[in-house]
Amino acid sequence: MRETIPQKLNLKLIFLFLLLFCFNSSDCNSMNNMKSSLQFIKKVDNLLPEISPSGNPEPLYPLLAPSPLSPFTITNNTAPKLSGLCTLDFDSINTMMSMTAIDCFTVFAPYLANVVCCPQFKATLVILIGQSSKKTKTLSLNSTLSKHCLSDFDQILMGQGANNSLQKICSVGPSNLTEGSCPVKDVDQFEKMVNTSKILSKCGKIDLVNECCQEVCQNAILEGAKDLASVSFELDAMGLKRPSDISNRVVNDCKNIVLRWLASKLEPTRAKEVLRGLANCNLNKVCPLVLPNVRPVAHGCHNELSNETSCCSAMENYVSHLQKQSFLTNLQALNCASSLGKKLQKENVTNNVYNLCHISLQDFSLQESGCLLPSLPSDATFDTSSGVSFLCDLNDHIPAPWPSISHIPASSCNRTIKIPALPAAASGQKGLYNKDAMFLLLYAIAMLLLITIL
Repeated sequence: MRETIPQKLNLKLIFLFLLLFCFNSSDCNSMNNMKSSLQFIKKVDNLLPEISPSGNPEPLYPLLAPSPLSPFTITNNTAPKLSGLCTLDFDSINTMMSMTAIDCFTVFAPYLANVVCCPQFKATLVILIGQSSKKTKTLSLNSTLSKHCLSDFDQILMGQGANNSLQKICSVGPSNLTEGSCPVKDVDQFEKMVNTSKILSKCGKIDLVNECCQEVCQNAILEGAKDLASVSFELDAMGLKRPSDISNRVVNDCKNIVLRWLASKLEPTRAKEVLRGLANCNLNKVCPLVLPNVRPVAHGCHNELSNETSCCSAMENYVSHLQKQSFLTNLQALNCASSLGKKLQKENVTNNVYNLCHISLQDFSLQESGCLLPSLPSDATFDTSSGVSFLCDLNDHIPAPWPSISHIPASSCNRTIKIPALPAAASGQKGLYNKDAMFLLLYAIAMLLLITIL
């Protein structure tokens, strides 16, 4: 639906208000002119170590990148209007709800959606149903209760400053609170059918670094889900069980039941660590960006490359569209670089245009800051002085690797493949706070909002 003129005007006024608010606040006084903001990238580069694509990376020293809405606070919570019909125990996860509201804070939620907001939003729902099952003795809700409870869930989060469109942003609906196609939802029946001690031993605490490769917990969850799905097995003429038509959908729905049961047996903080860790295993395998048609780049960067300026202009124009989409993790940026490189190669671009045009992994993430988030789970934070902030890995000023002709997908699990200069972890390294970063992120998001409005 097209916006009416008054709606557009209201959005523009909000946009201008945000900018004026920043310019008049003490946090932005040091950045009152565009010259200072343009010098920010140089300032950041001066903090970074020299990284060779083939050399050993320096430890990661993350920069604390404040939210563009940091002049505002979320301390004045509004009272949510609840249905009064939901049976879930929201009080059991008060702290978790507050963290989710911060991770999905207002207009910033879409840009942190795939890495921070939505994984936290979904994990909180799983934990809520799991903790509530201690009283309800069921690991799912019916369709009617699901609508009421999801609405109440949203209202509580919005009352604490969260975005008001999280269901749409995270593709979550009332059906996500039901059992789906899984034939088991009763706690007692679950515990009779599944090797619960194995699930607790494998998933009670996971190795966030190695779980994605070794899949210790994931295999235990899959085994439990298959046990639940086996209720749909039928007996053949010999009296033996045979699978009817158990699809991956049934097994996946039963995985959700297993996760809810696991969340009921762990403290909410521990359950969140496990669920977010498992979610990151999946999100780090893909490139979440929408890659437009690469033919304009292929036209300027064909094999008989005669005009490097024209090629790099086309490449930079293409990348600029990617930079308006989302924040990425280190590994997601690597996947995006690989996916784009393969698309270009299919269009007969064999020259390493990343090297030619100085394209780095940061260039695939939301600009102007070029912030890449850690590949391990992370959360936003809030305090009254700096507002909502999150950790950026601004050390990842790493050249984007061009895929070889005999391309094997880069993977942190494939020990035979050397991924160029991914940063080492810095134990206990405290994030740096930089007010210039606050202004630049505000400027970046504000410009994206203006482009969307216009």
